[in-house]
Amino acid sequence: MTNRLDETLRFHQTALNARAYRQQVIASNIANADTPNFKARDVDFREALAGALGGATSGLPLKTTAKRHIAGGAASPLEASLKYRTEEQGAVDGNTVNMDTERAAFAENSVQYQASVTFINGLLRSMQMAVQGQ
Repeated sequence: MTNRLDETLRFHQTALNARAYRQQVIASNIANADTPNFKARDVDFREALAGALGGATSGLPLKTTAKRHIAGGAASPLEASLKYRTEEQGAVDGNTVNMDTERAAFAENSVQYQASVTFINGLLRSMQMAVQGQ
């Protein structure tokens, strides 16, 4: 029973982390809306969640040629799912941020994050009631 509970909570924790990471990426796009040559990015949530749950990492570790070099690690599964957005309408300064798209994605991701938190609260509440025998 404990393993199943741990697996369920791990899934939801990973999903919340992926949603939070996506929110940071979208906020970064909004913050850089006036930055010349900034390319808007987004996270493929499904790919990020699958990668994080599977523990997969993308990319190759960096090779060091001298003992004093710092070994580089592979990217996290969330970073691996980070993609550039397709450009809808080019700007003169090369910026690809579309504020309407960003606001809609930000609002949608916020609602989905809150829905996940509400679901987790309900799950924990029902488990507490089961343990208490109510």
